[in-house]
Amino acid sequence: MNKQFFAILSLVMLMLSGVVNAAGNVEAGKAKSGVCVGCHAADGNSVIAANPKLAGQGAAYIAKQLQDFKTNKRDNAVMFGMVQGLSDADMMDLGAFYASNKVKVGKADKNLIKRGEEIYRAGDASKGLSACIGCHGPTGTGNPAAKFPALSGQHADYTVAQLKSFSLGKRANDTGEMMQSISGKMNDADMKAVASYIQGLR
Repeated sequence: MNKQFFAILSLVMLMLSGVVNAAGNVEAGKAKSGVCVGCHAADGNSVIAANPKLAGQGAAYIAKQLQDFKTNKRDNAVMFGMVQGLSDADMMDLGAFYASNKVKVGKADKNLIKRGEEIYRAGDASKGLSACIGCHGPTGTGNPAAKFPALSGQHADYTVAQLKSFSLGKRANDTGEMMQSISGKMNDADMKAVASYIQGLR
């Protein structure tokens, strides 16, 4: 009887361990994040405008992007090299670590706020442009379950670069080509305005 009890207990513990690992481990992710510091800073709040802030980002979204870099579904030569040694568990751990940190929000250009907010919250019916708020939320926290990224506080330069990349089809790892379609309806001024608004969004 005792042997059966301990066998079942061991099985349950193994299953629980798998659940924890599937969700990612914050401390393990912190330990593995050393190679990320140079570009993304120790807490994921990159100070380099061309490099994304990872702090506060959804764990599953980060893991997906790392997987996409590894398989070249998302084309980036630097990240391709960085992720080749990462396992799926490593990616989830890194995601959990960055998700546990708070993003440091920047400031929006006061001259761009009106147009940026208009695009973010209402879109532009004249262009058939959807509002960002539908997928990324009122305060830019994203939708972790759908793996829609948090945008709040993201560097404007990085956001513009991604919008341009989507619009040109250079980045094509978006669900159902949604971002490719949306960004294709935006001109440079639209991208700059909404990116600035996002940088100060909280």
